[in-house]
Parts: sequence; structure tokens; C-alpha cells
Amino acid sequence: MNRRHFLAMTTAALYPLPTFADDRFQITRTRQEWQDRLTTTQFNVMREHGTEPAFSSPLDKLFKPGTYQCRGCDLPLYSSKAKFDSGTGWPSFYESLPDAIGTRPDRTLLFLVRTECHCRRCGSHLGHIFDDGPPPTGKRHCLNGVSLVFRPAPA
Repeated sequence: MNRRHFLAMTTAALYPLPTFADDRFQITRTRQEWQDRLTTTQFNVMREHGTEPAFSSPLDKLFKPGTYQCRGCDLPLYSSKAKFDSGTGWPSFYESLPDAIGTRPDRTLLFLVRTECHCRRCGSHLGHIFDDGPPPTGKRHCLNGVSLVFRPAPA
């Protein structure tokens, strides 16, 4: 074992890729069932913790009244009332709806710990939460649009 191999193995052990046991959630599906329901990009983001390209989601600039729901299970996650334009290229909110999301530390970036957020019902990866948002929470829930479905408020 050379030094490079040792460092790579140590880093992998300290910073494992994020995974969830599907049995932790109310809604569970096999890998194949998820792949059958989602596009390749949606599957990569929602089930493999990927990130869609910045400025690629039409939901980033959508500011109509309504609710943003989980694409994986239709659970209401965010109100349009908490949405703001962060300028980052991803839909951003300062808070989620009550009991809608779960969080956990994300250590996939070496020497940086972020807060990952996911749907509390099906475990779908939504994005990350940062401490640079507007009042009243000071939080920025930076989300992947492919993880969300927008439902307009009734007229």
C-alpha cells in the first residue's frame, strides 16, 4: 500500500457517500421502482444525492402562490410564502412546512460539513440548508427543482 492509496482509503472511511436505508421512511420503493418512476436526472438527484445544474430549473424563478411538493411522494414541503430569490440558481426557501423534511450532516465535500435535507416521508434528497438566508429564520433551503412539483393555490 502506497501513501496515495492510504490517504484515499482514509478519506473514504471518514467521509462516506450519503446513503439511506429505505426502511427508515413511510414510503419505500426498490431501486428499480424509483428508476421506473423518475427520469435519469431526477433519480440521480433524489436517490443518489446529486445536484442539478444551477439555473436549470424553471421553479427557480416561479413566484406564484402555491405549494411545492415532493416529486417522490407528493408530501407538501414548502409554501410559496417562504420562497425568495437567492440568486444562486436553485429554488430557495427560508423555512419548510411543519414536519415536512428531515436533515442530517453531509460530509461528501472534504473538510466541509453541510446540512442535507430530504423528504421525511420517502427520503428523497432535496438539497442543502445554509445559514445565509433572509429573516425571519436566516436559513436558505437551497433545493433541486427536479425534486419538487409545484401545485398552484386554488383560485
